[in-house]
Amino acid sequence: MKGRSVILDHIGGRIAAALMVDGRLEDLLIDPADEAPAPGAILRAVVDRQVKGQGGVFLRLPSGNAFLRQAKGLAPGQALLVQVTGHAEQGKAVPVTTRLLFKSRYAIVTPDAPGLNVSRAIRDDDERDRLLEIAHEEMADAPEGRGLILRSACAGAEAEAVAGDIAAMRDLAEAVLADAAGGPELLLDAPDAHTLAWRDWAEPAPDEVIERDGAFADLGVLDAIDALEGAQPLPGGASVFVEPTRALVAVDVNTGADTSPAAGLKANIAAARDLPRQLRLRGLGGQITVDFAPMPKKDRRQLEQVLRAAFRADPVETILAGWTPLGHFELQRKRERRPLTESLPR
Repeated sequence: MKGRSVILDHIGGRIAAALMVDGRLEDLLIDPADEAPAPGAILRAVVDRQVKGQGGVFLRLPSGNAFLRQAKGLAPGQALLVQVTGHAEQGKAVPVTTRLLFKSRYAIVTPDAPGLNVSRAIRDDDERDRLLEIAHEEMADAPEGRGLILRSACAGAEAEAVAGDIAAMRDLAEAVLADAAGGPELLLDAPDAHTLAWRDWAEPAPDEVIERDGAFADLGVLDAIDALEGAQPLPGGASVFVEPTRALVAVDVNTGADTSPAAGLKANIAAARDLPRQLRLRGLGGQITVDFAPMPKKDRRQLEQVLRAAFRADPVETILAGWTPLGHFELQRKRERRPLTESLPR
């Protein structure tokens, strides 16, 4: 299978989407099995209690609790609108923010961040001017404080499609913002896997979109998921293991049969380039510790450059913390997805 393919199917009766590039699984989305609010959902929450030591407050949701960081001036019983920012580990409160985003394929409406912006990925000045003209026209009568971001998928898109997307997100934002009073309630559910695939895998445009039952089995997606168990092969005979624990995610890089002086650096560079994909497919976040293969300290800077470039292209926010005294490399990754082990049918 050549090219970029978006495959829409189901796993265990749940909506799922896979992105294959030249026959390799690049991304995977599976709807959660439970009713917990997923990232992107917008709810009306009620302030429960302040937690001074943790710098935030606990909120009451329709089912369960949420935690809002850096919250000041809130009183118990106060209602406010929040958006889920990540998946919570079992037994922990759902992370939320009060900075709402209404996001679609072309447009993101930002109620509390005024300004009209175009994605930096769009570099052509004429195209940026065209899109800004559309943005100014569609946001001309927007309430004060409303902002807009036009995404990279806007490049080359029809003006009517972009304008329609902006209008839809504006209307949705106004409807939700007008419903801020009352008890805990889900106001806007998170998009399902098929909607996320349509929204976030639009750039670059896929060569084909396949939607049918059984497509995962026929096109190798299920085999690729099964292959995530155990050692992951790298070019040159090297391999990488990705093993989640309760405290952190451990990543181990091995050189294999290569005994040349540059074996460690070659294996580490290959692992660094593939690491965002390995973590993305498994839905892993939190603290990540990488035990790279042995290599001279002078090569660390080169490896760091490869890591930065690899994660720059990854959609999940990741902080490269750096080297530990024992020679491991640490990262902190946002928990935007449910771990694959919890998403797959048992």
